[in-house]
Amino acid sequence: MLCIDIVLKDKKKRHVEFPWKIGIVGFMVYPNLLKAQNIEESIRELAEDPFFDLLELNFMDDGNWRKVESIVRDCNKEVSIALQPFTNTPEGNICSLDNNTRHKALNEVRKMIIASSKRNIKVVALSSGIRPEEGKKSEAMEALVRSLVEICKYADENNVHILLETFDTSYDKNLLIGPLEDAAYVVKEIRKEYRNIGILWDLSHGPFLDEKPSKLVGFKDVLSHIHLGCAKKVNNTMKDWHPSFYRNGAINAVEDLVELFSTLERISYKGAVSFEVKPEEGQQTQEVINVSKGVLYTSFCKHLIGKNYQRS
Repeated sequence: MLCIDIVLKDKKKRHVEFPWKIGIVGFMVYPNLLKAQNIEESIRELAEDPFFDLLELNFMDDGNWRKVESIVRDCNKEVSIALQPFTNTPEGNICSLDNNTRHKALNEVRKMIIASSKRNIKVVALSSGIRPEEGKKSEAMEALVRSLVEICKYADENNVHILLETFDTSYDKNLLIGPLEDAAYVVKEIRKEYRNIGILWDLSHGPFLDEKPSKLVGFKDVLSHIHLGCAKKVNNTMKDWHPSFYRNGAINAVEDLVELFSTLERISYKGAVSFEVKPEEGQQTQEVINVSKGVLYTSFCKHLIGKNYQRS
């Protein structure tokens, strides 16, 4: 557990524990993982970093998993699997209105969930799939609910919790889900049958959806996980490129994390927060990780100072 020493208004030093587990999206900070390159070295570096409690990895085939299995098993960290690199693609579109495409995607998701369970991984994240043509949203929402009922059924049978991540609907990824209201509707529909699903809200997707962290107050019952990162302003639009904090064009900043931490404390959030940041040209992975650590320290200290002044 991360502990922070801080001097508050009364001039006394306080030893404060960071209240949430801290994770990192491995294949974002090490893009080579998606290409199955240098996977042992990269995952070992993350596994040996005591700052992190949770590693979020991309799905690997059996051969590559065997290369890192002992590293993951022995690192004493929680490990989850992200299927977004698949469900963000046309082939992985689980809300597709073409039943053949949707069922093929579901079959692949099913196989990856079962494999993950056998690897003793109990959390799997995914996305909704691609936004349909104009006027077809309701049909796509119905298709997504049908898909997630199936997914949560075999996930439940394998003791796996599902995270549904919200993405932009009109800028870059152009997915179906989407605003917190839409994500909450879907999750609540699924929970009529299966309880093993919650929302993954990404700070870096907030600017795309005009959502501030304080909006999470209204969705505390369906919130399961948080990503920390930045959207990027490029010319007159935004891109879901997850630059490091303080980089040119990075939209999110310390103030957003202060608001987020205050909101999470207000709603008694019990999940984890994970950095999702990616090196840009000329950057090394460790630089991005170090900046992220500094941003977390700074933001949490500002949150504590603000809370202390409010109570004084």
